[in-house]
Amino acid sequence: MPSTREIRRRIRSVKNTSQITNAMEMVSAVKMRRAQALVSESRPYADHMAELVSGLAHMTGSTEPVNPLLVQRPIQNIGVIVITSDRGLCGSLNANVIRRAARFILDQSVPIQAMAIGRKGRDWLARHAGDVIAEVSGLSDRPTLLDVSPITTLAINGYREGRFDRVDLIYNKFVSTMRQEVVQRQILPVVPTEATVNARLIDYIFEPSAATVLDQLLPRYVEVQVYQAVLDATASEHSARMVAMHNATQNARDVVQELTLSYNKARQAGITKEILEISAGAEALHG
Repeated sequence: MPSTREIRRRIRSVKNTSQITNAMEMVSAVKMRRAQALVSESRPYADHMAELVSGLAHMTGSTEPVNPLLVQRPIQNIGVIVITSDRGLCGSLNANVIRRAARFILDQSVPIQAMAIGRKGRDWLARHAGDVIAEVSGLSDRPTLLDVSPITTLAINGYREGRFDRVDLIYNKFVSTMRQEVVQRQILPVVPTEATVNARLIDYIFEPSAATVLDQLLPRYVEVQVYQAVLDATASEHSARMVAMHNATQNARDVVQELTLSYNKARQAGITKEILEISAGAEALHG
């Protein structure tokens, strides 16, 4: 059994650790509330833009020249944008995204060029995927559209110039504080869906034409989709870190209780041993 001095040292160490994790939990809770507010405010905008793009694409149909971002080509090169966090201590959040990206890369039979947002994904892609053509890291807790514009511009220009025949986005979607889902979404080419066609677009009058509006809107649509994914990933990161630090704090308190019990047992054993030694010495002197 360890000595009482060693157990006291371990108790102090675990208590210090619990104070650190508790402080990190409170900081993550504050950041999580801000990130959740950003996600809830931007998500309706992104959804309505998707409806608008789908409606315009169906309105123009075959009467106007097709925008290059809508053209579907045989897939010979794929671009993938992987969004992770810059730091760890957030449970399996980053590992889930990396696992999905690894599965996607291994399943493809064509060359893949990766673009990373976040150091964790960038480091993994650099070690295993190899071909990392761009990366963005060091984003603040309140990322802006300009922070992710280098990645989106590269993806859009790459698709227009034929360097990519498809671009996918892999990230953590924020669902709730306790739940984050890994999502893989194709952002290029833009595929209008029948479910999001807005019938009210029929009443609109576009100047100079609906096709011109669509041409101007498509790059903004791709940028908003990537930006919304970054906001989701940020909210997921702070939520996962808060939960992980809360669990770490609870585990530290449980360890302190176990160590305190062990300390009391060791102390009682030491006292009992001393009493026995004193009794044996007194008995020997009396004899």
